[in-house]
Amino acid sequence: MELRGKLLDVSGLKVSFYTYRGVIKALDGVELWMDSGERLGVVGETGCGKSVTSLAVMRLIEQPGEIQAGKVIFNGKSLLELSEENMNRVRGIEMSMIFQEPRSSLNPVMKVGYQIGEAIAKSKKMPIKKTYPEVREMLKLVGLDPDRVMNSYPHELSGGMSQRVMIGMGLATHPKLLIADEPTSALDVTIQAQILELLDELARKMGNAVMLITHDMGVVAEFCDKVMVMYAGNSVEYASTVELFERPLHPYTGGLLLAVPRVGRTDELKAIKGTVPDLVDPPSGCRFHPRCPRVMEICKENRPPLVQVEPGHFVACYLYGNEGEVKENA
Repeated sequence: MELRGKLLDVSGLKVSFYTYRGVIKALDGVELWMDSGERLGVVGETGCGKSVTSLAVMRLIEQPGEIQAGKVIFNGKSLLELSEENMNRVRGIEMSMIFQEPRSSLNPVMKVGYQIGEAIAKSKKMPIKKTYPEVREMLKLVGLDPDRVMNSYPHELSGGMSQRVMIGMGLATHPKLLIADEPTSALDVTIQAQILELLDELARKMGNAVMLITHDMGVVAEFCDKVMVMYAGNSVEYASTVELFERPLHPYTGGLLLAVPRVGRTDELKAIKGTVPDLVDPPSGCRFHPRCPRVMEICKENRPPLVQVEPGHFVACYLYGNEGEVKENA
């Protein structure tokens, strides 16, 4: 089997949630891949499946959710086939995650130093107290005063400080992949910039690959090497950041970029018509077709595969044919 990414290759990933309303088909064949040290931005509207994708990669989908199909190959290991014991040797050590809400992710009854030490102790198989010198260094690295923060409880820290702690905890084990799930969404604009700058600096210094989940295209433009665009549980476009911003191919990607305000832009921002579909009963064929300005009959019947239409540029759209050849009317 030929892998598309040297570090991570996700293919055909399907996740459903069983609720009183019916089965929510949250992910329906997600495709993404990453190389070592690479930065991938995963973007799309709220509810498109970005966070569910990251949780599925970490194998953290809980009831009533279920990973139904697909492959997740990480660093040569098929994660969906590992036992829970073996998965625990990967999760938090080779692969770690920063969650959206830092305060809800930290244990409120444990001191911060202990919680970071716990992560290091797990990876190095040593007593937590022996990790404290490393904990202090990690706190310094993320711009916090160890003397103050080590013995503090999470509720004694500000939102920005809590997120710095989460970044320190995520990087403390020197993981090959760090997943950051909208790490600045709960912070004010000034602190957002500081946190992203810190994440950028530490990722460069440590050489980690970073999967950044966000709805902010400006952050993607500044931080990411490549972008995967999601819509209603599907991967619809994958390209380098430069290529995607200069030549978006999927109508949905084009709509996202038209809705982004820019300095000097004087025209009216254009919203994508319609609403995100109900994933209990998603549209047939391409899930974007009810909102697409360039819809064709085939779009309503069959879901287009993600195909390469230019070197390194993949799109799931019948405007470009099934074999990756751009149609004349595209």
